[in-house]
Amino acid sequence: MPISKIAIGNPSEFSQADALKAALAEFISMLIFVFAGEGSGMAYNKLTNNGSATPAGVVAASLSHAFGLFVAVSVGANISGGHVNPAVTFGAFVGGHITLFRSILYWIAQLLGSVVACLLLKFATGGLETSAFALSSGVGAANALVFEIVMTFGLVYTVYATAVDPKKGDVGIIAPIAIGFIVGANILAGGAFDGASMNPAVSFGPAVVSWTWDNHWVYWLGPFIGSAIAALVYQIFFITPITHEQLPTNATDY
Repeated sequence: MPISKIAIGNPSEFSQADALKAALAEFISMLIFVFAGEGSGMAYNKLTNNGSATPAGVVAASLSHAFGLFVAVSVGANISGGHVNPAVTFGAFVGGHITLFRSILYWIAQLLGSVVACLLLKFATGGLETSAFALSSGVGAANALVFEIVMTFGLVYTVYATAVDPKKGDVGIIAPIAIGFIVGANILAGGAFDGASMNPAVSFGPAVVSWTWDNHWVYWLGPFIGSAIAALVYQIFFITPITHEQLPTNATDY
């Protein structure tokens, strides 16, 4: 059972070279991802003079996030595992594939990467607003919570199937593109309703820089619940029990 595999780790991980390198990789990957994703939204607002969202705008957001995440996961995969998402890290923790202390390092790096990306965007665009995630008209917090749970379930389930599962074989080669595709597809489904975050760090950076916190809890609780469910389902039903000798030795193996 996954719960029996959960590892707390040791505070010494905060000073271990490989853990710090992994955290730095997560910071850089998150910066790349948020700069591209949030930047595309700011570019759309500039081109439309802050006009209303359109189907073309949602498609553009989907593509920019899918492409950006594909790259961000790819460049971090061999160093940190390419989580690029606190919810993905939480899912890996629930499944026993990363310790709590290393998870905390990743979360700090991911949140900082998002904030720095948004600060850079605000400076580079001459002070344009980095819009925080918000619920659309007619969408309540409960509705958005379900959206975030289901979308993040799909994302983390994809991560487990293509990157975590020791039986993945050659499928692991396409893990970054599969992860990018599911995020892009989910934005097409949920973007018009709650922005389709699936990633607490992606929501955190714009919220900090714009200092807008309305319903921000939805973008944490939903992804963490969806991530935990996906991790438990995949770990319990689909990952063949492995021996101690087969357990991953570092975070790049999940």
